[in-house]
Amino acid sequence: MADHEPGTSQDAEPKQEDANAPINIKVTTQNGEEVFFKIKRNTKLSKLQGAYANKVGKDVSSIRFLYDGSRIGDDDTPASLDMEDNDTIDVMVEQVGGSA
Repeated sequence: MADHEPGTSQDAEPKQEDANAPINIKVTTQNGEEVFFKIKRNTKLSKLQGAYANKVGKDVSSIRFLYDGSRIGDDDTPASLDMEDNDTIDVMVEQVGGSA
């Protein structure tokens, strides 16, 4: 017979009580530069994008933010994208043109 211990993985349900707990997000550039942010799970990521743009001195419309290869929308939140603590957002410079 197995020993029964209360508080095993069946009892753990962190999503419910931590629904709005802050998480750490790392924003990484193509050059490998990293900027860290701590935001709540229901905060729109557009707020993080604006803060990042101000920090690096660029216009927010000139850069693109990607999570797991998909572009982040203005209304996306860490909760809506199922982000976890210490996840990474990639930032790219918007490129226009390229056709000769």
